Amino acid sequence: MTEEFRCELVSWNRMYQLTRLLAASIKEQGFAPDLIVAIARGGYIPARILCDHLDVSQLTSMQLSHYEAGASKKKSARLIEPFKRDIHGLRVLLVDDVNDTGQTLELALQHLQSFQPAGLRVAVLHHKQTSTFSPDYYAAQVRKWRWIIYPWAVIEDVSGLLGRMASRPADPLEAAGLFASRFGCRLPRQIVEDVYGLSGWSAGR
Repeated sequence: MTEEFRCELVSWNRMYQLTRLLAASIKEQGFAPDLIVAIARGGYIPARILCDHLDVSQLTSMQLSHYEAGASKKKSARLIEPFKRDIHGLRVLLVDDVNDTGQTLELALQHLQSFQPAGLRVAVLHHKQTSTFSPDYYAAQVRKWRWIIYPWAVIEDVSGLLGRMASRPADPLEAAGLFASRFGCRLPRQIVEDVYGLSGWSAGR
């Protein structure tokens, strides 16, 4: 049986407002990055919006992995795609969607520091207080741990969580009810129907 914990579904509008707040905080504290580095994949969209609000034209990424679909955590964070760009002497802003355990950000920060940037700061949309790492900037603080479902990963996360149940729900209506009861999160009907529309995703498989 799937363990029960709370999930929070973040809308596109809520995500955009959080990113605006994040940009404002960075401006207020006087950091003007020359380059923004997104942690793939969760940091892609927040990083691009921050480029817009902070007037930064240089955007790149690096890929690390810690969590998989459905809140399944690997033993430790690992670097999948090493950083290759010359950032010596540049002010760099590292961006991810959430600071959960802190391991991914710590590893990314350590890796980027070896390139000797002039300045290196970390920004996230959500900072969980249970993390061992403290980012320089965050838009929202999560005091009690919960799994955050972002709009760019909603199908991946919902299907992963439903797929971990001992027996998969027979249809979208049952799935929505079980998801609400187990994770405290009500899903729009379209999301659940999209999950069931995935090729190969069906009850009992």
